[in-house]
Amino acid sequence: MESKQKYRIAPAGFTKEQWETFNKEGIIFIEDAISDDDIQMYIDAIDRVAGTHPKYKPGGFLHMENIVERDPVFAGLIDNERHIGFAYDIFGELLKLHQSQFFLRPPGGKQYNQWHPDGARALPYGVFSPNLPLQIKIGYWLTDLPREKMGNLVVMPGSHRHQYMDGYDTHESIPGEKVVCPRKGTMTVMHSSIWHRVEANESDVVRYNVFVAYCPSWLTPADRFHSSSEWLQTLNREQRIIMRSYSHAYHNAKPPASEFPLFLERSSGTDTDAEKYMDHVQLHRRKRLTMHERLNSL
Repeated sequence: MESKQKYRIAPAGFTKEQWETFNKEGIIFIEDAISDDDIQMYIDAIDRVAGTHPKYKPGGFLHMENIVERDPVFAGLIDNERHIGFAYDIFGELLKLHQSQFFLRPPGGKQYNQWHPDGARALPYGVFSPNLPLQIKIGYWLTDLPREKMGNLVVMPGSHRHQYMDGYDTHESIPGEKVVCPRKGTMTVMHSSIWHRVEANESDVVRYNVFVAYCPSWLTPADRFHSSSEWLQTLNREQRIIMRSYSHAYHNAKPPASEFPLFLERSSGTDTDAEKYMDHVQLHRRKRLTMHERLNSL
């Protein structure tokens, strides 16, 4: 086995209070998570990548996916210590990048979307996983949105526990909804099943956003089939693993031994859970407890 010193300790994730809020509301808000310098770095990267799109016109709407493969700045988001611990707390050793995207939502009032949950619609994630999400989405808010009608995200707190919603496929305001008005530099962690929509942008501000979503490795990705081997070679070990670009399909469910451990346990620095297995059981065949399981075992 390779020396454990080659592996990283799992970055910080949910606090107890954040986990309680996430489970109750379906979303948490972390203000001042992104420095001004990093905000500008992400905005510059969005402008740089947008400028390469053949149909993009400055000042227009643009949504691009699989952005981690489009610019090294975005590749750095795959395992960014600012947020990867939240995903690792839920999905553990089988963590995968589900989707990466940015949005440019300019003034004009036309680029909005209707009430929906993320993920499958005909057979929602909640059918199989009513308590834990099968996807979480990290939001980087790069623009001040101090008031409504600025292309704001609108959520229905607590709705991640419900698979039906009267406002589905409408853009109507619903009693109890929350219009998100974040300061730039805010980071959100959102349950995939929370019902949400996006308001029209009737301001004079272009809304800049980056989103990265994560899931367990055995769930199909949302924005790619495979990544090029040449690009994967530019990534660090953890980034490459989290992309889960396997040539053998069943590796998504049973990754090869070289992929373990993804991270060392946060508090103990170990690569396995104590007193769970006989010594002969290989590391990649061992179950690792997630944060949720550890909390429930207390």
